[in-house]
Amino acid sequence: MSKIRITFISDTHAKHWQLEGFLPGGDLLIHAGDLMNSGYSQYEIEDFCKWFDGQHKYDKKVFIAGNHDRAFENKPDQVKEILEGFPNLIYLEDQMFGLYSLDTDKSVKIYGSPWQPEFYNWAFNLPRRGDELAKVWSDIPTDTGILITHGPPQGHLDVSGPPYNEGDLGCELLRVRVDEIKPKIHVFGHIHGGYGYKFHNGTHFINASILNERYEYVNKPLTVDWDPETNELEFI
Repeated sequence: MSKIRITFISDTHAKHWQLEGFLPGGDLLIHAGDLMNSGYSQYEIEDFCKWFDGQHKYDKKVFIAGNHDRAFENKPDQVKEILEGFPNLIYLEDQMFGLYSLDTDKSVKIYGSPWQPEFYNWAFNLPRRGDELAKVWSDIPTDTGILITHGPPQGHLDVSGPPYNEGDLGCELLRVRVDEIKPKIHVFGHIHGGYGYKFHNGTHFINASILNERYEYVNKPLTVDWDPETNELEFI
């Protein structure tokens, strides 16, 4: 399989239009959740989907929900109806998507999940050390190539920025599962101040949060050329 050009974004919080001009195009555009601000507005979902679907320079567009995206958990039928109007978008909620190469007949398996340890009264919350969250992570297939979660694993790009400056905010149970299956890429957001890149134990970790802790657009989308065979990654 030849190199795949991927752009990673997360935590746009209804400010996705500010990214115009910063998305170069490629094979795959991934959004790791928190597309909404209020979490309840049907308009916010429709507006995001219209914008995301309109990124015609990308062949595939994949996204998950985050803790702000309450409607995705509380009103799934309404969300499903909206998404039916955008058949080219790929929404993953504890699901796998295969990105196939017609040239080599090989695929990259992409798995997405919106859950995270309990964080106030937001969406897709589960007790931090409970069996339910452990079960969610155990369901991640062992052959996952690209893992998309909303929150980070503990110890990887999980330190908040000013004014909070707190560390180790990621999920311990997710870290354990990632250490077991070693996805080639693990992309997330949620902890805005953790924006950036880290390579550890064979996995490229990417915190793609676009906004800072004050919900200001300061972080640029991260675009890479990635070789799924060698796992070599080059930032563009």
